[in-house]
Amino acid sequence: MHIVLTGNTTFKLANFRAGLIRRLIADGHRVTVLAPPDDYVGAVRDMGCDFVPLRMDRNGTSPVAELGLLIAIFRNLRGLHPSFVFGYTIKNNIYAGLACRVLGIPFAANVTGLGPAFGRAGALNQLVRLLYRLAFRRAAAVFFQNESDRDIFLAGHLVPADRVRLLPGSGVDLTRFIAKPLPPSDRETRFLLVARMLWDKGVGIFADAAQQVRRTHPEARFQLLGPLDPDSKTGISQSQIEQWVGEDRLDYLGAASDVRPAIEQAHCIVLPSYYREGTPRTLLEAGATGRPIITSDMPGCRDTVLPGESGALVRPRDSEDLARACIAFLGKSQEDRAEMGQAARRKMERDYDERIVIEAYMSLLDRDGVA
Repeated sequence: MHIVLTGNTTFKLANFRAGLIRRLIADGHRVTVLAPPDDYVGAVRDMGCDFVPLRMDRNGTSPVAELGLLIAIFRNLRGLHPSFVFGYTIKNNIYAGLACRVLGIPFAANVTGLGPAFGRAGALNQLVRLLYRLAFRRAAAVFFQNESDRDIFLAGHLVPADRVRLLPGSGVDLTRFIAKPLPPSDRETRFLLVARMLWDKGVGIFADAAQQVRRTHPEARFQLLGPLDPDSKTGISQSQIEQWVGEDRLDYLGAASDVRPAIEQAHCIVLPSYYREGTPRTLLEAGATGRPIITSDMPGCRDTVLPGESGALVRPRDSEDLARACIAFLGKSQEDRAEMGQAARRKMERDYDERIVIEAYMSLLDRDGVA
């Protein structure tokens, strides 16, 4: 079959869906990636995919631009004649779903988070819900990454109940992210946040907690790893990060194509997000590496942690609660920390193996795909 994967960045498809792409190609299918071009176009081509560029503003709300994006996706899918389309990210789910409905192409959506529109009342919220309802009505399946998002869609009648599937996030490749011993903690303990530099990912909460903790525990180091996102409405500026670094609150490690070395050098991974996540990939990668996790008691985030065993949950938007959790972690012995990391790895092996996700997709193609 000819399978199209569409999302709002080539980076996410190349990194988070590489296992699926490799499986599809190994099974003899042709795979096309339809996404905005970035530094990972070469990576998807090296995997054996065709690539079709898609011009889009993933944060924009201009009606003219959004109509243009819908038309562009429609024209591309009409020209590609795919056997099946997998949609990822909000706009690609909606517009590919609408286009596939008109063109009669089998389609499956992956709801990887609800985004800001669901957190705000008003006309935009109602419009997004209407578009979801129209886009998903004929979908072969709609995959959700946590029960909370699934229940919101079902309660709002945004998706037929018989099309709903629940997956453990995007899964994690347990052969690529392997359990590693914790680094020694005789001199310093490193807390690492891996994310795009966005306020609603909790980066500011992390910086405030770092300031509180380091007043009494200067041996604690707080690190940020991830790209700036100046196009996002909640993007954090370079000058703000430089201010935090100058105040000796934290260290900024920049962006990295491979996050494994930074995770392996950390003692604990922190994500105080108050964004409506699906299931944060960084937490899956942290757990697979055998690192304890401190994260928000939010849908998607909370699902990755066994509180008191593999990590801790903290109240959203509460830097004092995060500081308390970090101080509690600092008080643990190296043996207790190692046990938490082992529990995190076991949870990933039990619940979040990437193979679970891939088999769900392949079963759907076997059932609903048409050459």
